[in-house]
Amino acid sequence: MLVDNCYGELVEEREPGRTGADLVMGSLIKNLGGSVAPAGGYVAGRADLVERVAAQLYAPGLGSAVGPWLGYARTLIQGLFFAPLIVEQCLRGLNFFAALFEELGYVVEPRAGARRTDIVQAIRLGSPGLLTSFAAGLQAALPVNARFRPEPGPVPGYADPVLMSSGAFVSGSTLELSCDAPLRPPFEVYVQGGVSVAHAYLGALFAARAIEQCDRR
Repeated sequence: MLVDNCYGELVEEREPGRTGADLVMGSLIKNLGGSVAPAGGYVAGRADLVERVAAQLYAPGLGSAVGPWLGYARTLIQGLFFAPLIVEQCLRGLNFFAALFEELGYVVEPRAGARRTDIVQAIRLGSPGLLTSFAAGLQAALPVNARFRPEPGPVPGYADPVLMSSGAFVSGSTLELSCDAPLRPPFEVYVQGGVSVAHAYLGALFAARAIEQCDRR
């Protein structure tokens, strides 16, 4: 059995390898990269299968003897060291998003205090206008490109236009605070990441203020 564990690492007490998975894989610009790794992925699990993957990736006979490359080894290890702390901060921040937006009258999944299996928080906003305002509000709190206003556009793999907020130090990192929202009913936004609980609080408040102003209009 193969498991894509992107967004799930370190969230639950047991990882997929403890529950019968033969191979587990994921991206290092998510949980296990600790917001430090600039790129890369990992494969873990049965030693013989990991070796076969490594042989396919590099060359037969080389396998896992090659290891990380392009000078990233120190960064990858440093990211792994920070990963438990960052995931803990992220989960606390998402819990705040859930509590705040449920208090504002929106349906959230999971609810504040509920068991989590990944670093994603769903918030059902109910209209395209509120999605747009939420994304703009969150973008204004991000450390990179905060002055930009997100606009929906086509994304491979999605049937509908997608609205995204992202201002990460590592391009594409969804361990850093971000969101995406396909423009279709019930118009849910999916908040991801947050390397600092304080920054997640700020992002939640900026997004809430933006949709409150949208409601007033």
